[in-house]
Amino acid sequence: MKRIFFKGRFIFIPIAVAAFLSLISFVVMQLWNHLLPDILHVGVITFWQAMGIFVLCKILFGFGRGKRGGPWGGGPWGGNPWMRQKMQERFRSMTPEQKEKFKQKMRDRACGPWAHHHGDHPFKDAWEEFKEEAQDKKEE
Repeated sequence: MKRIFFKGRFIFIPIAVAAFLSLISFVVMQLWNHLLPDILHVGVITFWQAMGIFVLCKILFGFGRGKRGGPWGGGPWGGNPWMRQKMQERFRSMTPEQKEKFKQKMRDRACGPWAHHHGDHPFKDAWEEFKEEAQDKKEE
């Protein structure tokens, strides 16, 4: 039974990928042809042109895998305001020991290719900035 499933994967996966790419290309073509000619006065496109646009966008803008941390991608000091508020509430409820443990983890954390090559850590003063902002909000 396992042998049949193993062989079936090599047939099923390319078919599934081709079907998914075809479906996405069809959706791109329909959206383009129903919206952009009226809005931007451009011509209609074919299925193959839509597939090319989709592949080009994936190459240029990425494939959407993973999330980046830090101030640019939704880490505790950046990203959405609701996430920032959630992190502030979490830090307020920490004990001093937990806060110290958190600070140590942030110091030891590798935050990209620059973390071990430069003397300054990208989040070096983030904790102090966070405490100052939290204090300012309490005073308001």
